[in-house]
Amino acid sequence: MNNNNDNWLGLDSAVCVVTGAAGGIGREIAASLVGQGARVVLLDRDAAGCAHLAEQLSARAAEPVQAIACDIADPASVQQAAAQVESRFGHCDVLVNNASVLQPGGIEEITLEKWNQVLSVNLNGYLLCSQAFGRSMLARRCGRIVHIASIAAHSPQTWSGAYSAAKAGVSMLSRQIASEWGPRGVRSNAVCPGLIRTPLSAAFYADPQIERQRCAMTANGRIGEPGDIADAVLFLASPRADYINGAELTVDGGLESMLMALIPRPGFESPATARQG
Repeated sequence: MNNNNDNWLGLDSAVCVVTGAAGGIGREIAASLVGQGARVVLLDRDAAGCAHLAEQLSARAAEPVQAIACDIADPASVQQAAAQVESRFGHCDVLVNNASVLQPGGIEEITLEKWNQVLSVNLNGYLLCSQAFGRSMLARRCGRIVHIASIAAHSPQTWSGAYSAAKAGVSMLSRQIASEWGPRGVRSNAVCPGLIRTPLSAAFYADPQIERQRCAMTANGRIGEPGDIADAVLFLASPRADYINGAELTVDGGLESMLMALIPRPGFESPATARQG
């Protein structure tokens, strides 16, 4: 491994495909990969947003960033995208499965149509992309896949339809890929974000009081930013994580570790809480 700090992660010239690239976290992952000298391909069903981002990133990329309009829930669309990447680069080194949708609704009344809409993107789409872009990895016996799951894979996110079920499925899909493809040279890991400030979650932070309450629920005392997730993805996608396979990296500022601290326990308060009382 080259220890030159300019290319410490070893992602220079790696062909990296990012799904859901036009969104908040996907955009930051793509920008961070470009910053590492990677050759980046953006996939998103928002063709205009994807093309605009590619134009922006190409201005500071070693070579032009490619934008491909792709609906990862559509097998034909995924196959076409993989064919374009193969035609231009010959292979894919890194796949970041990031695209995601959310449909509100309780279990009691959620329709099968809405349930399947979430699963088709958040789980089925990850399988389709892993298959399509994984073929060149398996052929070369070398490749890395990073899936964006969620802490909702560990704890049910209520009134969110199939979201938690899909993200839990992503976690297991990642481990199954690692088990089946690891001996053939392909690594598969998952990142589980916690509370992250993105355009989709902006409404949650419009009220300063709500933001303060959310910050207080994390051990770090702040809301995560897309860059926090991108940093974790870059590490897992890099040769620096070569012996990490089938793992989950929770990036939540310690939110999941705060459960017991959120339960009232008279006589066991923190000094700050005791003073406030």
